[in-house]
Amino acid sequence: MDKVSTSYVERANLTMRMQMRRFTRITKAFSKKAENHAHAVSLHFMFYNFCRPHMTLTKAAKGAKTTPAMAVGVTDRVWTVENILELMSGLVGVPASLL
Repeated sequence: MDKVSTSYVERANLTMRMQMRRFTRITKAFSKKAENHAHAVSLHFMFYNFCRPHMTLTKAAKGAKTTPAMAVGVTDRVWTVENILELMSGLVGVPASLL
């Protein structure tokens, strides 16, 4: 609990707002359905935490590309978008090549 800070939450919120235009009503990507919005947020966080190496984590790992999921030990590799599609196809029964 001594490492908890509202700064981390505010930074996460800012990152999400800046990278996902669905949070801005004046864009064409505005979500009209709550279900679509929830799916978009889920995909964003999956990509952000599993696919996108973060500079600070990579620097701490002495140049080895590192994602937040790797840093906490959830996975041992940087995922690709294809890996996420394969995971999704397993959930809905559609081959990743058709998504």
